[in-house]
Amino acid sequence: MLRKLSMLVLAGLSTSAFSDSLSSALTGGDVYGNLNLRYESVDQDNALQDASAFTLRTRLGYKTKAVNGFSFTVEMEDSRIVLGQSDFSVPPTGFQTGEYSVIADPETTELDQGFIQYKNDALTLKLGRQVITHDGHRFVGHVGWRQDRQTFDGATVIYAPNDKFRAEYNYLTQRNRIFAQAQDLDAKDHLLNVSYKTSVGKLTAYSYLLEVDEGTDNALDTYGFSFKGATKGDTKFLYHAEYAKQSNESGGSDFDTDYLFLEGGVSTSGITAKLGYEVLGSDDGQVGFQTPLATLHKFNGWTDQFLGTPGQGLVDTYVSVAGKVAGGSWLAAYHTFSADESAEGADDFGSEINLQYVKPISKKTKFGIKYASYSADDIKVDADKLWAWVSVSF
Repeated sequence: MLRKLSMLVLAGLSTSAFSDSLSSALTGGDVYGNLNLRYESVDQDNALQDASAFTLRTRLGYKTKAVNGFSFTVEMEDSRIVLGQSDFSVPPTGFQTGEYSVIADPETTELDQGFIQYKNDALTLKLGRQVITHDGHRFVGHVGWRQDRQTFDGATVIYAPNDKFRAEYNYLTQRNRIFAQAQDLDAKDHLLNVSYKTSVGKLTAYSYLLEVDEGTDNALDTYGFSFKGATKGDTKFLYHAEYAKQSNESGGSDFDTDYLFLEGGVSTSGITAKLGYEVLGSDDGQVGFQTPLATLHKFNGWTDQFLGTPGQGLVDTYVSVAGKVAGGSWLAAYHTFSADESAEGADDFGSEINLQYVKPISKKTKFGIKYASYSADDIKVDADKLWAWVSVSF
């Protein structure tokens, strides 16, 4: 498929973009970028030393002017330790493994995105390395919280003939993960996401068929649907329901798990409060529902205790409140965690508090600070994490 799409794109370029004016496309484009300077500390109740990191992520890109619908985007990303503040471990890259708690921000310089795009009123085609996200990042995301974000090599087809209907298909040949190049994975992933906006909310159906291309039989197939919306008026009632079924085949074993998400909330007078219930199910306490392409930091608490769902599954019941003060936005959340199917004496997985405040300093500069505290129970250990950052976009 990639070969056919490549030939189609090149053929289109030879008859359109090059004939119109390559120099105009290159010189009429846009330069953009972002600097993200961040301090992070980790205090865990384990044998490892407490961690701290001061890092700067620089992202610089260029998008050519579109000619007959065709354009090209290239984007580089660099992450560096600042002022020698490097008391942390990144085990997947071998950086100080076993000395400090983990802060997953390795030093790296790499191609973040590089793709050819064709776009008209209803159709978008992309070929190359690109950012791909679906539905709030719960199943597919860019892990943008980390300094080296996740991108994918592959092809994308988007069909959106109007503002109500949208269908997107992605074929992925490589997952470029957050650990520089140390754990990038060859893949044969098929992602399909179709949505339709109604007068009362957005209905979405999806299938994510994942396979690591490593020479062994494996498959992680997920099929699901969701409905999300809000009422109108000064006081808005928010609602979101989602269900998915997953089949996990590996090493001759086959496990089936379920996913359930229910969230309700109200937004009034600048305050938004939500109550949520999320279940990443378990198959007999052996294997839990997995979301390996997700922006996992966004879910189940910011201390990242559940980046991989335990075999017992995970039930996350939470409440959050958000608003604005002093020109910035704040958020507070409380999570309680438990097993979907108790096994090996593990049932209560603890609780977590999350706090955040983000304030724009100027039109393109913002400052943020956030704190997360996890209290362990039957599994894990207590953990506290603190972040402070300044981000500048141009």
